[in-house]
Amino acid sequence: MKRKVWEVTVVILTVGLFASSFASAEPRRKVIINEDFSGPGGSNMQTLLVLAQSPLVEVLGATVVSGDQWRDEEVAHTLRLLEIIGRTDIPVVPGAVFPLLRTRDEAQAWQARYGKVAYAGAWDDRWWHEPFVVPELPEGSPKTKASDEDAAHFLIRMVHKYPHEVTIYEGGPMTNLALAISLDPQFPELAQELVFMGGSLNPNTDNPEFASNPRHEFNFWFDPEAAQIVLRAPWKKIVCTPTDISLKTQLTPALVKQIEASGTPLAHYIARFAMYSPGADIMWDELAAAAWIDPTLITKRETLYMAVDLDHGAGYGNTLTWSETDKPPLARPVEIQVDVDLEKFYKMFVKLMSAPTPGAH
Repeated sequence: MKRKVWEVTVVILTVGLFASSFASAEPRRKVIINEDFSGPGGSNMQTLLVLAQSPLVEVLGATVVSGDQWRDEEVAHTLRLLEIIGRTDIPVVPGAVFPLLRTRDEAQAWQARYGKVAYAGAWDDRWWHEPFVVPELPEGSPKTKASDEDAAHFLIRMVHKYPHEVTIYEGGPMTNLALAISLDPQFPELAQELVFMGGSLNPNTDNPEFASNPRHEFNFWFDPEAAQIVLRAPWKKIVCTPTDISLKTQLTPALVKQIEASGTPLAHYIARFAMYSPGADIMWDELAAAAWIDPTLITKRETLYMAVDLDHGAGYGNTLTWSETDKPPLARPVEIQVDVDLEKFYKMFVKLMSAPTPGAH
């Protein structure tokens, strides 16, 4: 009889300790990744990996917008990557194919008048193809399918389902977010915060994309009207990773080699495709995602008021900023990341890319 009482006591204590441990564990932070998922490899895909690989993060979905490539090609790359890492549970949700107003013809006419940009994304003559064509994928075609829901409605539905819990991570043009705001003005207020890579202030670089026009940045330039709508919306908090800090990062062959040594399917993907895309040596979007997970990566910040130049002149799409004392009435405060602990960032990136994928199946 005493043995049975002892066994029951042990079971109760064990269950109690497990429940206590579970209750005290930090809940995973919810995020939707809104990105122009160009691929294979490169900053956009590696940003998806940073967030999907973190045990601290719950990725509710990947909403896709045209930018670096066209939407349908990006959807295919995203589906295939999620297959490779065993995370097909993450929904891939197609969004906007075209910017709100800007067209390729208009962008080409603008460049003829004001000067050619060094990078034009899906519009770039170097790899131009029609919007709904999906070229053969080097990593193989996906067998899974994208969601039937569109990105704007998915974004709205998720913030209503989890009010004030969902971070919107934005690594591409802001068209999907602008459409969501237009459909439901409550969308920004119901989100926890907006974290985005975009905008350019005064980067210290000889990169041809910014040397002649330091306020030019592709995500804003591709759809300026969308960026303006999003930046004026009533988010509780906006955090910006501008080109200025992104350009301080570099994905080196040595980092890739460290990741490859882990031997996982993800590591093989990184080894094969990390340097496949133009500008892939700069960790544009990975930094924004990593700093959201671990804010201590950022060693210096400042708050400015941000908007986008919508005059259809030489500065169309450029980043505008003001201080507290000279801001216009409709501008909103943005926390801008200024400097980064590079060693800590690289260590975190290699660790995430080398680890087994949480929830893989």
